Amino acid sequence: MAEIPTVAKVIIALVAIGVLLIVILVPMSFSYLEYYEYGFLRQKSTGTVTLDKVYTSGRSYTGPDVEFKIFQADAHKVELDDITVFTADKLEVSVTVYFQYFLRMEDLPLLHAAYDLYYEDVMKTSATDAVKGATTTFNTKQMITDRKILEETLYTAVRERLGGICCRKDCSAFASACPPGCKPYSSCETGDKGLYADVRYFQLGEVEISDSVKERFMQALVLLEEAETEILKQEAQVIRKNTTAIIQRTENEAAEIQEQGTAEAAYIQSIANANYTAIIETARSEGLKAVFNRLAVTDQKYKSSFDYLRTLRGLTHIHLSVDYQQLIAGNFGSG
Repeated sequence: MAEIPTVAKVIIALVAIGVLLIVILVPMSFSYLEYYEYGFLRQKSTGTVTLDKVYTSGRSYTGPDVEFKIFQADAHKVELDDITVFTADKLEVSVTVYFQYFLRMEDLPLLHAAYDLYYEDVMKTSATDAVKGATTTFNTKQMITDRKILEETLYTAVRERLGGICCRKDCSAFASACPPGCKPYSSCETGDKGLYADVRYFQLGEVEISDSVKERFMQALVLLEEAETEILKQEAQVIRKNTTAIIQRTENEAAEIQEQGTAEAAYIQSIANANYTAIIETARSEGLKAVFNRLAVTDQKYKSSFDYLRTLRGLTHIHLSVDYQQLIAGNFGSG
């Protein structure tokens, strides 16, 4: 069997080395990002990071000396337990809040330049300061009773501290993407963008008051209730007095109306009686005149006697009888 020339051996060795390098380096030249990751290209040998482009999930050919510097693309979940805050009435209260924020892809180079990968503690600290500042406008009673308003106020404070005051490019991206009064995205500057994160969700947890504060608060509530009770008692007395006066005034008005009605009724009755008498007398006069004319009585003496006898007859307590000067006796039944 013929011996392989030295040159051929060298060529074969080089080809084998080349194939081996290809087999090793080609897989190493691809980098991967998961669906929940952002990435910048970073050179392994020097650590230099290229911020020109933000990469999202998928496989990219980057070369054997390049890898991805990874940032979290999904929700960052933050829990701030028992934050000590002071209310408007200078009392100490503990508040627990939960929120979820997302890094802005377009602002990721700014975030990297400001905080690198160490932004999470900054987010927590800034959110804590925002909560402490927002609670100073609430008194202790409001911290307990106005929970919904408190939650909205704290959410606004944390959202603006971490996300700034700029509107988002797409106002439909999430519920508070473009809150009232936000600055248009086109005119936003770096200083308006906060910490380059969107706080999309916020939950108010427990609001806890210390025992000493509870006692003072309860005393204040008792005093307030007692004061309100006294005010209600005084108002009740005033209402009772006013009601009594209204009743008396109404009764007086009713009595006046009744008296006026009685007087008017008496007046109407007297007028009716007078009219009745006038009508009767007129009718009597006309009747007598007709009788006298029909009977041809012209002597005033007979007229007066007739009128007198008629008047006596109309009296119920007068009994009329015929006076005979001779007593006539005899049998009037036989002929």
